[in-house]
Amino acid sequence: IPTHVLKRLTSKSRACVERLRTCQLDRPDLSRQPTCKLAAVLVLLYEQAGELRVLLTTRSKSLRAHPGQTALPGGKADEGDESLVWTALREANEEVGLPLPPTSSNIHFITTLPPFLSASQLLVTPVVSSSHPILTSLTPSLTEVDRIFDHPLEAMLDPRLLLNKGESLVDVGEDWPYSAGDVYNPSDVRLDAFDGLIYRMHRFRTCASPIKGLTADILITVAELAYGRKPVYGRYPSDSSSGSSSEDTNLEGETYQALVRRRMEENERAFAVAVEEGGQT
Repeated sequence: IPTHVLKRLTSKSRACVERLRTCQLDRPDLSRQPTCKLAAVLVLLYEQAGELRVLLTTRSKSLRAHPGQTALPGGKADEGDESLVWTALREANEEVGLPLPPTSSNIHFITTLPPFLSASQLLVTPVVSSSHPILTSLTPSLTEVDRIFDHPLEAMLDPRLLLNKGESLVDVGEDWPYSAGDVYNPSDVRLDAFDGLIYRMHRFRTCASPIKGLTADILITVAELAYGRKPVYGRYPSDSSSGSSSEDTNLEGETYQALVRRRMEENERAFAVAVEEGGQT
């Protein structure tokens, strides 16, 4: 990120960007993963009214996968993509009209995070970038996106900040079928797609569709790294079968990371067999 861009930010936002830029993360080698198992999403941050906000979309209700749900711009990798960073930018261009480099010089790369595992078994790499406030200049894809909106990043750690800041929130109804006074709703479920791991579904109230599932997991991680602290709620569930508690976030996080590594190993073995047999990737 150019120095002149950082200087425009408040000291708090600038510190967040610096923490993200310099964070030490264990990023696995994805070069031996089949392309069909890879995806990337763009976590686009910008400062508005002195706080960092993140760009989000509500997926079209006509889509077969996750209709009407909140998402980060992104999607599956194509064979022709030069990198997963390009995958995220390309998909953002298709979904919301984000200008691609070199047309736009206002999108600045910050970092990538280790991949997250989706319920459909994709390895999803978050690509964290920054921009000037860009919401009003974007146009939703008629076939993929119903709405483009944003959300305060810090509220992913403390949803009550939405109330303190007077943030516009969707009314109780289809998009928020919970109490009118609530801005956060969690539940725990055992997922077969995650080898029976108990998964905490976080739901965050917004001005549009709620942030939940994989999108919530990614943004919680980005917010933790940016602000250097943990959320005010329990991030991971308790699991009596493993003897862990809801406060033992390290153990639960390691269990999830072990699942991701296991999927990567399975993909690599399948990829090697396909190559040996002359199959398609």
